[in-house]
Amino acid sequence: MKKQSDSNMKDTVLKLMLKNRRHVGDHQYTLPSINAYPYQWLWDSCFHAIILSHFSPIDAQKEILSLISKQFDNGLIPHMIYWEKADVLNIDWGTSGTSSITQPPMIAYAVWQIFQKDGDEEFLKKVYKHLFHFHKYLINERDPHERNLIGVINPDESGEDNSPRFDEPLNLQPIHSIDTNFKRRLKLIEENRECNFDAPFCMKNFFWVKDVPFNVIMVENLKCLARIAERLGHDYDAKYFGEKRQKIIDAMRELMFEDNIFWTTYGDDYKKIKVKTWALFAPLFAKIPTQEEAELLVNTYLLNKEEFWTEYPIPTVSQKEPSFDAEGFWRGPTWFAPNWFIYKGLIQYGFADIASELKEKSLKLLKKSGFREQFNPKTGEGLGAKEFTWGGLIIDMDDE
Repeated sequence: MKKQSDSNMKDTVLKLMLKNRRHVGDHQYTLPSINAYPYQWLWDSCFHAIILSHFSPIDAQKEILSLISKQFDNGLIPHMIYWEKADVLNIDWGTSGTSSITQPPMIAYAVWQIFQKDGDEEFLKKVYKHLFHFHKYLINERDPHERNLIGVINPDESGEDNSPRFDEPLNLQPIHSIDTNFKRRLKLIEENRECNFDAPFCMKNFFWVKDVPFNVIMVENLKCLARIAERLGHDYDAKYFGEKRQKIIDAMRELMFEDNIFWTTYGDDYKKIKVKTWALFAPLFAKIPTQEEAELLVNTYLLNKEEFWTEYPIPTVSQKEPSFDAEGFWRGPTWFAPNWFIYKGLIQYGFADIASELKEKSLKLLKKSGFREQFNPKTGEGLGAKEFTWGGLIIDMDDE
């Protein structure tokens, strides 16, 4: 019966991915949501490639190839590509056809997963240069003081636009309107244009946050990139990226870690932003905490029903935070990508039973409310965009 249920879910996911697929010239990509998000996004496409690798590695490859086709000369891969202009999210980024900022670097992980499915070394060769320059951009341009933590220049680069992790750097109170938050972020974009996208010299003066999930994702993707480099015979690159990965881990422990939690920081003095969001559990994804630290994290916070273990977990913000809002975009609702990251982390530390329960609760969300952008963590009610692709990550939540 379970196999039949899993098969039905895979069919549903594939139908959604095909419905949201688009072609422009030789490029093929997937919309996160047809009406709400009618463009291509960086980490969304990485999630899409991971999902598509279970059905057609060739289509997963195409998702990545369309993404890297708009890479900047300096190595940055923009977080948005406007293949065809629509009536929503028309922001002046100062560029032609793309945004001017990036998103969490999930691309090497996605490429490596595709390779695990098809063993296509020619694909690795085709994309390696792009992966190399993107990660070098982040290393060189987003760490100007060489402290080995990668900085973001806009909350949108985290993928979690209005997360309360960024209230303090934006000088916002825990409770404010989404419009107020959006205007602050638009101001950063204006400053970005005036700075001519010079992140290390100019943009750091306005907003320079060292975010935990972004750096965790960088750590895990550097591991994948080192594996790709080694596979292609680039031994020096593999050693370099492996060493850089360890330096980021060491810096996270030195500059972010306190009271068994890795905190997002900002400013030249690396001030810790002590707001409890799902980011507490992000380091599990790259296996950064020790086993003892992981157990404390899971038992103290994750399984705490007053904090994160709601009826439909995982809320993006602890229920104990003043900023918590069950329907407040990234300020409380459950999103599928964080659930996927946490699930992968739980598996790495041997929490198979908890991971299985999280998967079942995630599946329950889809069955109750369909493929929605986000969900009320208490009621399971679907919120935001409809026919949203992130729910497709459910088929990659498998400990076998």
